[in-house]
Amino acid sequence: MQVTETLNEGLKRGYAITVTASELDEKVTEKLKEAQPDIEMKGFRKGKVPMPLLKKQFGQRVLGETMQEVIDGAMNQHFEDSGDRPALQPEVKMTNEDWKEGDDIHVEMTYEALPEVPEFDASGIVLERLVVKADDAAVDEALESLASSAQDFEDKDGAAEDGDQVVIDFVGKVDGEAFEGGAAEDYPLALGSGSFIPGFEEQLVGVSAGDEKAVEVKFPEEYGAEHLAGKDAVFDVTVKAVKAPKAAEINDEMAQKFGAEDLESLKNQIRERLEAEYAGAARQVMKRALLDKLDELVSFELPPTLVEAEASQIAHQLWHEENPDVHDHNHDKIEPTEEHTKLAERRVRLGLLLAELGQKAEVEVSEAEMTQAIMNQARQYPGQEREFFEYVRQNPQMQQQLRAPIFEDKVVDHIVEQAQVSEKEITKDELQKAVEALDDE
Repeated sequence: MQVTETLNEGLKRGYAITVTASELDEKVTEKLKEAQPDIEMKGFRKGKVPMPLLKKQFGQRVLGETMQEVIDGAMNQHFEDSGDRPALQPEVKMTNEDWKEGDDIHVEMTYEALPEVPEFDASGIVLERLVVKADDAAVDEALESLASSAQDFEDKDGAAEDGDQVVIDFVGKVDGEAFEGGAAEDYPLALGSGSFIPGFEEQLVGVSAGDEKAVEVKFPEEYGAEHLAGKDAVFDVTVKAVKAPKAAEINDEMAQKFGAEDLESLKNQIRERLEAEYAGAARQVMKRALLDKLDELVSFELPPTLVEAEASQIAHQLWHEENPDVHDHNHDKIEPTEEHTKLAERRVRLGLLLAELGQKAEVEVSEAEMTQAIMNQARQYPGQEREFFEYVRQNPQMQQQLRAPIFEDKVVDHIVEQAQVSEKEITKDELQKAVEALDDE
């Protein structure tokens, strides 16, 4: 096998690989010899079929498989010898398209090599970790929100308003005929909850206990029951009671509804949760500051193809954000701007840098961390968690999408451990402004 360099410009590489006919024939013979003991053929005992006959019978079939293996082997040997790591899958093609058995194989391989990432001293990086304590006002605000969510309803005089609860009997009819599942008694309906067909709840605003009302609605075209989809319906409604919302009292009894022993325990739980949320937000601010410093600190040549692909993806994503009504990709090609390319260069540079640092530090994503990430994603598909879990398990690309952010965060933590980190206590509002500033950049 002969390998000749044909291109070496920046990170672009090109090689001409020649595999001689004798090498290929030798590999084919090796394969046939391995299979020979198990081959049976009429007129010969098992394992005693002569090699020339084997080549005539099976040679063509083995040849194609062997050619691919030889070319793959030549590529792997090249990368092992050169130390190059391709940024993307190398482009490989045979240059002697009129090849016939007995000819040498001539292959052209081109790729962009990953750059050498320069060393740097993380101990020289200075960072600031923002710290926010959950004050009593924040805890009280969270308590009031919980009390509101745990609200009860009490009878009221007068007309129902949005947010009130009406207790109703109703019978639904289509074309004058009652339909299955369209009736109930003493049904508690919170007005404004959106739990009934569009237009139903709005027509009950203003009713009082004892009122009877014919509510006219139209079932949505995409309604689950096909025999009702798109149909006009009338619901004969009798209002039994009108109730106003009443927030739960903030006391030990309410705390126990949320699984706490008493009110003080619930306050402590809220304080811990709030401070965990603040810490998570503060971490994002510090991570951005770290990435900014790394972007300034480390510079190296980038594979053009990676930058172009990233810029195109950024341009495409931003275009869809600006055109939310377009859900498919049947649109003109989105050309990246200079701004898109600049952002792509930053992302590619930081991605390669973090990947290199993670590899050197032997950072790994554990099976437990992957399982937790899959479970977190699966919660977005209630009732289909098992199917989603299996889908991810069988989809390497999806696994990589979930693994990448975990790996990145672990590498960031590794760098932070070596950096000079000071703490600064600030208010919740100041933290909020710092987080909002991340979106503005």
